Amino acid sequence: MTRIAHISDIHFGRIAYPGIVDALVADINAADVDLVVVSGDLTQRAFGHQFRAARQMLKAFDAPTLVVPGNHDVYPWWRLFSRLLDPLRRYRRIIEPDLAPSWRNEDVAVRGINSAFGWAVQGGRITERELEQIRTGYDGAAGEALRVLVVHHHLAELAALAGHDRARGAEHAFETAQQAGVKLILCGHLHIAHIAPVGLHPGDGIIVATAGTCTSNRGRGKDKAVNHYNLIAVHKDELQIEERVFLPDQNTFHDVAEHRFER
Repeated sequence: MTRIAHISDIHFGRIAYPGIVDALVADINAADVDLVVVSGDLTQRAFGHQFRAARQMLKAFDAPTLVVPGNHDVYPWWRLFSRLLDPLRRYRRIIEPDLAPSWRNEDVAVRGINSAFGWAVQGGRITERELEQIRTGYDGAAGEALRVLVVHHHLAELAALAGHDRARGAEHAFETAQQAGVKLILCGHLHIAHIAPVGLHPGDGIIVATAGTCTSNRGRGKDKAVNHYNLIAVHKDELQIEERVFLPDQNTFHDVAEHRFER
């Protein structure tokens, strides 16, 4: 069995409670996970001190981390030339130089791609480079390994959250992920927690696990005042995704829902 913690939309600069970051780290470390996945928006405005705070959080996890950027991790609008010419320079320097990180063991093969660009910030976009990274990202993976894709923005519309942002080129990217054998997409951006299978045809769905904001005060909709993260257990025949929510009065995270899917 492989265990993965999936967190998203940390937004250093808009942290909801003084102790929530430490509580998140403690809860994940206590779960003895094999990998911590971060699906973007580590910062609120891509300031250096916000990235440095995020880096300290990443270093506090016992497990290795796999991180992709979000639209809030590009230079802000008042840094126009940097935003357009090299929007993720600060992210790459402080957090992670590789915008297509990967991790694998005998159970799981994980590939991250970037969807945050200076020219299409809010909804994100997927270019031919990212499509090729999906196509080749699982080369050499064990035949039975669960193939997981990590991206900040959404590649498919979730029926329960109709009308939300999707990246430019999302449909092509989703089709490419299906062709590559991806069975689980981990994403964020919406600040609403939601987990559901999505498919272009009945029976061939990819499970899309959207993590709510794990530490910020920027929740939306039903999760406006809630902080979530996902705890994933990959078994031989089953995939379990547990939603964990922060309880401010107890300064700890607690399980609120569990989803089970056949592999």
